[in-house]
Amino acid sequence: MKKAGLFHSSQLGDDVYGCVANGVREKKAPLIKRKLLCSLEELYTGTTKEIGDNSGKMIRRKDILKIDINAGLKNGTKIPYPKKKGNVIPADIVFVVEEMPHEMFTRKGNDLITTQKISLGQALKGYTAHLKTLDGRTITIPISSISSIIHPRYGKVVPGEGMPIAEYPSKRGKLKIRFKIKFPNWC
Repeated sequence: MKKAGLFHSSQLGDDVYGCVANGVREKKAPLIKRKLLCSLEELYTGTTKEIGDNSGKMIRRKDILKIDINAGLKNGTKIPYPKKKGNVIPADIVFVVEEMPHEMFTRKGNDLITTQKISLGQALKGYTAHLKTLDGRTITIPISSISSIIHPRYGKVVPGEGMPIAEYPSKRGKLKIRFKIKFPNWC
C-alpha cells in the first residue's frame, strides 16, 4: 500500500527529469557527447584546452569551458564535464578524446612506433637515428654495428621513450623503430 504524495523516482522518468526530491522535479537535459581533438604532442605532454561554441557567434569568456588533458590519455577516453545551475540541471557534457594522426609517430597503447627510411648502404654499414621526440628533444640512437645488419624485419626498441602512462605519469612506454630499406634499382 502506497502513501499519498510519495512517488518512486522510476514512475516519473529519472532518465528525462533527473531526481525527485521533496516533490520538486529538476529537469535534466540528455547527455551531450563532443569530440575533443588532440594532437599526439598534447597527449604526450598534457595541456588545457579551451572549448567554446562552434556556431561562430561571439561568446562570453565565462562561457568557455576549460578541459584538462592529462599526459598519456588514450584515444576514446571520456572526460565528463557536469554543470549545474539553480533548479535546472543543464546537460552534462562528456568530451571524448580523439587522437589526430601524426606525421612521424603512431601510437599503440603506451608505445610509439616510427619508421625510418634508410639506404642499403646504411643497412649494411650501420646507422644512427636522430629523432625529434614529441616534447621537442632530439635523441640519438645507434641502430646497428657491423655485427648486426639491418634487414626489413629488423626493429629497435627504446624503453622509456614512448607515451606517458596515464596512471603513472613518471613511467613511459617504449619507442619502437622500424626500417624501410631503399634498394638500388639494379637489385
